Amino acid sequence: MSESNITFDELGLSEQLLKEIKSLGYEKPSPIQERAIPVLLDGRDILGQAQTGTGKTAAFALPLIDNLDLKANHIQVLVLTPTRELAIQVAEAFQRYAASIRGFRVLPIYGGQPMNIQMRGLQRGAQVVVGTPGRVIDHLNRGSLKLDKLQALVLDEADEMLNMGFLEDVEKVMEFLPEERQIALFSATMPKAIESVAKKYLRNPEHIEIAGAKRENKNIKQYSWVMKNDRKRDALTRLLESEEYDAAIIFVRTRVAADELTMILNARGYRCSALQGDMAQKQREQAVNSLKKGQLDIIIATDVAARGLDVERISLVINYDIPYDVEAYVHRIGRTGRAGREGTTVLFSTPRERRMQQAIERHLKIEMLRYQLPSGEDIAERRVQQLIDDLKGEFEKNELSDYEAIGSQLLSHFEMSPEKLLAALLRSQSAQRPLLAPPQIDFNAGRDSGPSDRGPRDRGDRGNRGGDRGGRPEVALEAGFKRYRLDVGHNHQVKPGNIVGAIANEGNINAKSIGRVQINEGYTLVDLPDDLPKELERHLQNTRVCGRPIKLREWTDKPGQGRGGKPAGRARPGGKPKGRANSSRPSSPRRSS
Repeated sequence: MSESNITFDELGLSEQLLKEIKSLGYEKPSPIQERAIPVLLDGRDILGQAQTGTGKTAAFALPLIDNLDLKANHIQVLVLTPTRELAIQVAEAFQRYAASIRGFRVLPIYGGQPMNIQMRGLQRGAQVVVGTPGRVIDHLNRGSLKLDKLQALVLDEADEMLNMGFLEDVEKVMEFLPEERQIALFSATMPKAIESVAKKYLRNPEHIEIAGAKRENKNIKQYSWVMKNDRKRDALTRLLESEEYDAAIIFVRTRVAADELTMILNARGYRCSALQGDMAQKQREQAVNSLKKGQLDIIIATDVAARGLDVERISLVINYDIPYDVEAYVHRIGRTGRAGREGTTVLFSTPRERRMQQAIERHLKIEMLRYQLPSGEDIAERRVQQLIDDLKGEFEKNELSDYEAIGSQLLSHFEMSPEKLLAALLRSQSAQRPLLAPPQIDFNAGRDSGPSDRGPRDRGDRGNRGGDRGGRPEVALEAGFKRYRLDVGHNHQVKPGNIVGAIANEGNINAKSIGRVQINEGYTLVDLPDDLPKELERHLQNTRVCGRPIKLREWTDKPGQGRGGKPAGRARPGGKPKGRANSSRPSSPRRSS
């Protein structure tokens, strides 16, 4: 298909907005913007299928800003997003596009932020609210968020909301909409459950499908490294020391992991910075500019924060945490091999993540090369060569006179050869700058930690429905997981989707990495990755589900027993079972339709 020559001036946007987007450096609309903006300006519904990175935020934000009544202070546009990072990002985009428009207000509302801050923001008034489904419902139930005068609803990344178990919440929000309203639904994929929502709520929508941009990755060498989960940090530093690169980006799943890894690598002598959603925009820009100028060598980033990152220096991409969809992987490796330069990518994976790696390889029609760590002798040789290069640089600067005096003093103090004194100096600095061959470590996963032969776990298994329904024995914990207790259960009308959605959203954990969910009468057990950072555990303790704090903590009781060693499903007097235990994994997208 030939490239369009349509400009923003031809799409029907106001002069004020046109000036603003030109000042932001927009030159011509992307395909999704070209097709969606006129439709939304006209007040019609849209069913848009477009990948991340196609410019869809501007595609819905620009026309909806133009359609606002700025004299009115009530909510006219609501945007639902699957994660708080995306909610913040979309709200920031609205603010940028409307920077010169007096009276415009946008408010992000999401879990994890104190409710009173959001209540004050809603009382002050805003024309646009961007939020996650759970927190939006909280405000709707409190009456602090009113949608009776809403003009437009946007469902952004609808398929991701489905994956995270938010579909019921989305439909609940729909119940609060006025009869006359406009809906724009955007989704990278179109599973049956999303099609069903579109049929039910959208009115004669314009169906817009934009193919994701396909990158040729011929100049990118793609490696995989299957390893034990507890070896990842040491493997990372060994890899960084072994590979020759100009600049590198390391992808992790969570903001906490980005900060934690940044601290570790800085302590080990690397010039690096985090790039994650909690950082202020100014901090993010500063980190990217420092990378471009060579003041930093490494960025540790989350997927959301790294969207659109374009730094030609990046020659190495490390997928420290495996992405949970193919598009995210494609986006990640696209940060290198730019402008015709060669790039290298290394995917860290554990045995239980093998299926995701295979899905990536099938989609891209490739077979990743197996990463081979250089030998200890090779690494020692590189360390010495790097020291030689650094010393050459010092000789060229010719600023050694003060240090020559200290050298003479040391030689006269220690009656030994210069070689022996130099050896002692090198050894004294070995903690900061090791030169000898590193110890041999088995980073690779052994056969005994390979994936189970049982196939995928049943994500909706409810077990034998007959007999005593008071409480079944706990299911054995799978390798790579840790079990946690949450203080919500059947008594609080909680469902697996509520649990998965809350943990995924608040912890920025992909829903697919959450294990078995077992709902009991007054509490729930959930299996989470065993490398969950302590900071994240503490953060999740205050997360609310169905209006209650979950007080997440590690489950230490023996299988089949509740707190205090009593059976989990003890009977009431008279022998009748008191309640039931629902042991399940969250429904997969295919089973939600």
